[in-house]
Amino acid sequence: MPRGLHLLASSRRDRCRLLPQSNKRVVPGATVGRLPAYLQALTELSEAGSRRVASDELASVTGVRSAQLRKDLSYLGTYGVRGVGYDVSQLIDEITAELGLTQDWPVIIVGMGNMGRALAAYGGFGQRGFRIVALADDDPSIVGDVVQGLPVCRLADSLAANERLAIGVITTPADQAQQIADRLVEHGVQSILNFAAIALRVPDNVDVRRVDLSTELQILAFHAQRRDMAKGREGVG
Repeated sequence: MPRGLHLLASSRRDRCRLLPQSNKRVVPGATVGRLPAYLQALTELSEAGSRRVASDELASVTGVRSAQLRKDLSYLGTYGVRGVGYDVSQLIDEITAELGLTQDWPVIIVGMGNMGRALAAYGGFGQRGFRIVALADDDPSIVGDVVQGLPVCRLADSLAANERLAIGVITTPADQAQQIADRLVEHGVQSILNFAAIALRVPDNVDVRRVDLSTELQILAFHAQRRDMAKGREGVG
């Protein structure tokens, strides 16, 4: 799944969230950001037939320290048993509920270029609680296309036909993104996943997650450079 969709459960300002359990423990935004990775790893373990998992094993496959993982899961009221570990199925259910993935979230994708079409074609959304209900683009040459069984409509028509939309995904050029975000917010959309290369201005009650591929590449370049420098020092020695 695209990384950004997993992270919609966390706020753009990392606002804390309250657990539905009676203890009402606060889940920090950083912890919420790690829960999707735990869920993905647990799902793969379950599909491989694992019924229990040790904290060290789960921490290793998700790239966090075991102490951090145990602390994160404690916010859910979940504690592993020494020498036994965590029940994989139970932990999947708890994280799924915490992330709000026990219901279908209706999604609209705006911008049916290569990125929009690739997202529309991704088959994993439905399994994780995201249901694509509308595809929108105002380009006359694209309106009327059928992508994965859904017609591409003008944004105004898509909004009129879908009264309740939970999440808007913007994959348009940057110069169109703010206007589209404004229209989504006016329609009542309070969660936006933004692939456009621009920081959106939205009201405080709207959560935005920005997926900036160039930033991710720059981070990879940083680590690649560090590895090259380390190899160079080893060669000198």
